[in-house]
Amino acid sequence: MDQLAQRRTIYSIGKNLNEEPQEVDQLIRSAVRLSPSAFNSQSSRIVNLFGQAHQDFWNIVKETLRPMIPADSFQATNDKIDSFAAGFGTVLFFEDQDIVKGLQEQFAAYADNFPIWSEHSTAIAQFAVWMALSERGLGASLQHYNPIVDEQVAKKFNIPANWKLRAQLVFGSVEAAAGKKDFIDDQKRFKTFF
Repeated sequence: MDQLAQRRTIYSIGKNLNEEPQEVDQLIRSAVRLSPSAFNSQSSRIVNLFGQAHQDFWNIVKETLRPMIPADSFQATNDKIDSFAAGFGTVLFFEDQDIVKGLQEQFAAYADNFPIWSEHSTAIAQFAVWMALSERGLGASLQHYNPIVDEQVAKKFNIPANWKLRAQLVFGSVEAAAGKKDFIDDQKRFKTFF
């Protein structure tokens, strides 16, 4: 429970880590490998970006957004993207659609559920990675610039056509703590029967 409470969305991140990218890469791989998935599909696919690759991803996001946002309003977007680029790395979370389609064909009675269960799998993998990074004292925030960047990302990082981008977890050193977290009333959220 302490680890759950420690994991927070951290927007102020930096590159001040005592770990090498290879160590963080292995941590992320382990967290995803140990994450459960429906029918043990292991449909999650990960691309870890460090150094210039991390910068390149956020440049793609920025340049994709530039024509979509009025020039006189773009500075706030520019600053936000720069705050992500200031981090140490980015995890791109994909789901392998060939796995999903294969399961739909193999288990036709559940066909409509496999895309939903795929989303569950990626969410679990995202949370597992976020928790693993948090346990190491790293800050992170989950972003969703898909699908607007999908084509450019696929081209830049040679992503297979059957991989569908679902989320981006940017991470780094914690440069400023998260603020207070408010919770809705338990009466609105939970029901318990004994």
